[in-house]
Amino acid sequence: MGECVQTVRVKQIALKEIAGRLSCLPDFAQSSLCTALAEGPVDLIDAEAGAVLIEAGESPLCYLIVLEGKLRAERTEQDGSVTVGGYATKGEGSGETPLMTGKTTSIFRVVAEQNSEIVRFSHEQFWQVLGCCPEIRAVAVRDMTNRIQAHQMEALHREKLVTLGTMAAGLMHELNNPGTAAKRAASLLRGNLMQLQEIALRMSEKPKTQEQLACMKSLMLHAAESCRPRALSSADQSDAEEALSEWLAGAQVENAYTIGPALVEVGFTAEELACAKAEFDAASFSDALNWLGALVSSFSQVCAIDESLGRVTDLVMAVKKFAWDDRSATRSLDVHDTLQSTLTILGHKLRIKQIKVEKRFDASPATIATRGSALSQVWTNLIDNAADASPVNGQIEIATWNEPEWLAISITDHGHGIPEDVKPHIFEAFFTTKPQGSGTGLGLEIVHRIVTHKFGGQIDVESKPGETRFTVRLPRQTKA
Repeated sequence: MGECVQTVRVKQIALKEIAGRLSCLPDFAQSSLCTALAEGPVDLIDAEAGAVLIEAGESPLCYLIVLEGKLRAERTEQDGSVTVGGYATKGEGSGETPLMTGKTTSIFRVVAEQNSEIVRFSHEQFWQVLGCCPEIRAVAVRDMTNRIQAHQMEALHREKLVTLGTMAAGLMHELNNPGTAAKRAASLLRGNLMQLQEIALRMSEKPKTQEQLACMKSLMLHAAESCRPRALSSADQSDAEEALSEWLAGAQVENAYTIGPALVEVGFTAEELACAKAEFDAASFSDALNWLGALVSSFSQVCAIDESLGRVTDLVMAVKKFAWDDRSATRSLDVHDTLQSTLTILGHKLRIKQIKVEKRFDASPATIATRGSALSQVWTNLIDNAADASPVNGQIEIATWNEPEWLAISITDHGHGIPEDVKPHIFEAFFTTKPQGSGTGLGLEIVHRIVTHKFGGQIDVESKPGETRFTVRLPRQTKA
């Protein structure tokens, strides 16, 4: 079966032929049309529901006034979804925004939502109407302002959802690692506690001398420091593990080659263990060293759990800083803290590509007086873009410094750079060079708007092959 194509019928008429119908529309009731334009032809369109009147990026720009019916403006996103930009019903105009903002094509497709009758003015006729009809000029300016505001709100909402997705993905990875580590440590700790109990019961069957107790206490105190393992080179550590394990095996210690590496990691040497070897018989010495090994392992697992929970706490604090309520009272905001929080949230992405982050935080002080922390959204977009642009094993530099009137922050990557023909468009809404489904084209537009409008700052970009640097300058007292 063939595809059903909705019909669009167009005929040219003199504008004066429908002047009476236009005057019945509230927005155009008081308008007066100049004689030259009234005599000239305009297009009167009959469109069936579903018919496309303007194709995004292709159709010439024009201005439409709906006499009957309803029009829908829609946009196909990078992921293939369709976003509705707005509607125009009987008595409303459509198409003034791209004309008045200097665009050459529309970013929206305009479709008849219902069977509709529309008057279409060409690009030239639109400007003639605005020149001779102050009432229509006022309507067009009002509609353009309302639509730009609605577009900005929709773009900000959409970008916040993208940022939330990025943050959620980061948190998922970040929380999984300490969660898994804590669970594994708890499981090992459970086994260690059973082993400690068994050995302790066995050792309790024989009374201990004061020398034996003093030796065990000394070893126990050392074991309690296992959260701070010795820093050895790989070769030195391997040699020390092998030497201590062989010494233990020679002393008939059970599990010598398991206990040896654990004891070396926290700094035990054969000399320190000599007191136990001298004070205990062979069987008791083996029990004493297995007890010590289980104790060292237990302390290590407790430290691992503590570090894992600390990592979770750090993540929670990072998200709290990231999502600070914009309606909060004016406060002093440390920009270094907001940068570090963003790096924490994006840490998984940087580690996947093994990207090194070089921080040069030279600004002192690094604070601004503001409300909220929309800056986190700025850093998220800029650092996320830098990570996307960076090669595997690449490097990103983040620097801060003070200027007479500004706090300056730069984020630099070493990717392919931004082509010269692309650079003028990077802050435009919906412009993206990423593959379909990988970018919204909203990130840098939102960044630019937050920095310049919300904070009263500046943002600049320098790029060449192998280096791209975004520099943000923020006033000490912001408008935010």
